[in-house]
Amino acid sequence: MSQTLTEIAQKLIRATKEEGKKFRKTQLIYAFNGTGKTRLSREFKEVVDPKDQKTPESPIKFMYYNAFTEDLFYWFNDLEADTNRKLLVHPNNFTELALSFLKDENQHGNIITNFQKYTNRYITPNINDDFTEIAFDYLAGGDNSDTNIKISKGEESNFIWCVFYSLIAHIIDLLNEEREDRSSDKFDELEYIFIDDPVSSLDDNHLIDLAVDLSNLIKKAKLTNVKFIVSTHNPLFYNVLYNELNREKNTGRYRLQKLNDGTYLLNDSNDSPFSYHIFLLDELNAAAITRNIHKYHFNLLRNVLEKTSTYLGFNHWEDLIPMYVNTNDVPIAVRLINLYSHSKHSGDEMGVIQEIEKDMFIKVFKSLLTKHNFKLQYNELLEVEAQPQTQQLQDA
Repeated sequence: MSQTLTEIAQKLIRATKEEGKKFRKTQLIYAFNGTGKTRLSREFKEVVDPKDQKTPESPIKFMYYNAFTEDLFYWFNDLEADTNRKLLVHPNNFTELALSFLKDENQHGNIITNFQKYTNRYITPNINDDFTEIAFDYLAGGDNSDTNIKISKGEESNFIWCVFYSLIAHIIDLLNEEREDRSSDKFDELEYIFIDDPVSSLDDNHLIDLAVDLSNLIKKAKLTNVKFIVSTHNPLFYNVLYNELNREKNTGRYRLQKLNDGTYLLNDSNDSPFSYHIFLLDELNAAAITRNIHKYHFNLLRNVLEKTSTYLGFNHWEDLIPMYVNTNDVPIAVRLINLYSHSKHSGDEMGVIQEIEKDMFIKVFKSLLTKHNFKLQYNELLEVEAQPQTQQLQDA
């Protein structure tokens, strides 16, 4: 039965309060980008800890990491002198509480260690005493070193995640101590930690490291009252978490899907490794029907092509394309799928796709469905005829 995001948030919360086998200490959610994972984390917060009911004396019940967490950090680029670049922190109730706690608990070193583990051991953050400014140096030695550098957007995202990860890791350590032995009581009433996609800019090796570290932290929290909800669009990240937590009791696993009427389905997912290709086909079909096609849909299409080529015994997914389009269109289709499959950051994923490129996407996808007799779960088979104009695409 379809639900609103508020109803899904309430369902997830109820699952943490059930008894026996139904109790969910950890809940993993897989969903495509744009489905509503970030909005779900916000709705979850409002159900657990409504903003209009909070007072300065209210205990901390909920923490989340999502796109809004990254927005709390911003760059001062020193455009005049171009020498004093630094990452700054917007002050609000959360950052003031979290950063003062990290300062009091001497967590500078842990943040730096985690950041270098997931990015580059030569990039060193310089965090000021009150955690409100961060500069970065590249210290490879000799002429290869540079100070006060501007790090990439991906490295920036990793740094912000490492601040949050170091924060919750230390909180869990404290909550595992006897109450009277804790160095701080600020988080004694913490109930939920919601983590939405901390992996958008990581390569596979670092992504696996992060998933293993996070799963170990979740296991460490099993004797506390803290429950985790983790959502992601990345199947590898989901798989690693699934497998790492597979022996842990009370772990729920779901797929979140947005329907055309704006409601959602949250379905149990018990398959591992995560065979999400059927779900993925339905997502691609919906995009093709509405022509609401973005760059990341080409990446999803390539994923399906790679799985299909492996199953059919082809060496490369490109070998399938002649089955779907005419000879003149083959190099064009391959080029488009390759081009739009290499957007590495979410900011690149919503770029404008030309209508003629959408035609080619639809033609390849429809031929893939019909040629191999794929069945769809939720939508009817695409009924759009697309006739891409080869010469116009070649000239584009």
